[in-house]
Amino acid sequence: MTYKEIQDLLKFISKSEIAEVKIKEGEFELIVRNKNYTKKAVSAPAPIVSTPVVQSVPASAPVEIPAAAPEARPAAPAPKTEEPAAAPESIEGLLEVKSPIVGTFYRSSSPDKPVYVSVGDTIAQGDVVCIVEAMKLFNEIESEVAGKVVKVLVDDASPVEYDQVLFLVDPKG
Repeated sequence: MTYKEIQDLLKFISKSEIAEVKIKEGEFELIVRNKNYTKKAVSAPAPIVSTPVVQSVPASAPVEIPAAAPEARPAAPAPKTEEPAAAPESIEGLLEVKSPIVGTFYRSSSPDKPVYVSVGDTIAQGDVVCIVEAMKLFNEIESEVAGKVVKVLVDDASPVEYDQVLFLVDPKG
């Protein structure tokens, strides 16, 4: 699994009532548990209020690999490790333009056309900022925020997930 896939999995689990998830791919094994996990009950009826803890061990040996480092820390700092991965600089005060669907992200309507928006461009609410292709349908994505584009977080022709941040926008412009 890639680091991004693990991040997406952690976000999904933190929003659901899942108490434990085990994933095994070859010799890689990933076990994610939240604080509601108990050995007697696999799922807890109460909603999750903290981020899950990641424990990752090779299937052939009981030695923990570096991905298990978050387990040693309290649950509260875990979200801080995810934010810098998405945007290394401070994102305080910036608004997000997110993908409303799962699909393939395109910055322009075709390879020979200019991109809809670039870093430094000012956008208004309702402006088309990109296209997300889903099942052979090209969906124009309109901005729900206004301001100056400060960062494009997705590469052209890359797959995107539902609610994935595509652009960071400074509302002060």
